[in-house]
Amino acid sequence: MSKIRMNTELRGKILGRYRDSAETELTQELDDFNGAREKVDLIYPSTFELARQVVERAYPSEDVATCRTLKQKYGEPLDVVAKDKCFYFSYANENYKADDESQKNISEHFDFGLYGEVDVSDDYNSERESGKKFAYAYYRDELKAKDLDADIMAKQEGKDDNPHKTKHMDLNDRALGYSGYSSYNSNDNNTGIAKNFDKQFELDIIGTSHCRSRTIACTQEEFKVFQMFKQAKAQLIVCHQKWIDSITKQCEAMKTGLKAYRYLSEGVELMSELGVTCDEAELIRTNSTGLVIYNPVNLASMIKSMKNKTITREQKIAFRKQYEAQNKAH
Repeated sequence: MSKIRMNTELRGKILGRYRDSAETELTQELDDFNGAREKVDLIYPSTFELARQVVERAYPSEDVATCRTLKQKYGEPLDVVAKDKCFYFSYANENYKADDESQKNISEHFDFGLYGEVDVSDDYNSERESGKKFAYAYYRDELKAKDLDADIMAKQEGKDDNPHKTKHMDLNDRALGYSGYSSYNSNDNNTGIAKNFDKQFELDIIGTSHCRSRTIACTQEEFKVFQMFKQAKAQLIVCHQKWIDSITKQCEAMKTGLKAYRYLSEGVELMSELGVTCDEAELIRTNSTGLVIYNPVNLASMIKSMKNKTITREQKIAFRKQYEAQNKAH
């Protein structure tokens, strides 16, 4: 049998199989990513328990109960208790300069929601994107199981927004049940995974205004714990990015090499050298072009069908059945 010539479809299949293999290979980058995700799982409940203590100092449970009782008695005018998952925590800065009142209290926003921002930035879009990066990294396995591109933001890092990126982000958000809510509004419309995640980390607060207007006092040590929580979320994003960058670089090198190969056997040999199982015959079987052009039996049948055009309908049916039988056999 003649050597199978490489083509775009075969190159794409080989590259796809290599990426699949690279994503499951236990590398340092993957180990770091898994470790960062495990750390998030550990730090979330302990930090939220601390947040509960701080919030209940500001809004004691007995006061919350009183407000709810008054609401039952007087109705909507006293509807001042709400659930929230994000808070402005602040501590008194003992080292601030007398001429700089802005440093008298140090405050920061901490969001326990799945899409809660991770970056400390004045750029709302940057904060919002950091929340999406965390959500996609944390629930990567679930998104991949739905055949969605959980790595889209990592792959597109440093690139301008484009329809391809937007399309896959929208699909991810829909799968996670994200409604596009404001992180300052506890009355969001999330569903599914996002809703269930967020509900674990809600606390009662008194006052229905945005959390920025109700800064909650904490100690400096408590504030540091909240910052460590946010840093752990940021580290998951960093490790995800490094892992995907590594795979992308490998695939780019593969793509360059495959373009130079003339025959499929060279691509199969490369995969073998990389420790990835790739069967040439199986690749051809799933490639319709390869079946028609390079399989001698099929090629002969195709050539024969180009002559003797006056054959009867019954002969055509018989030839077709013979062709299909040969095709299945190979």
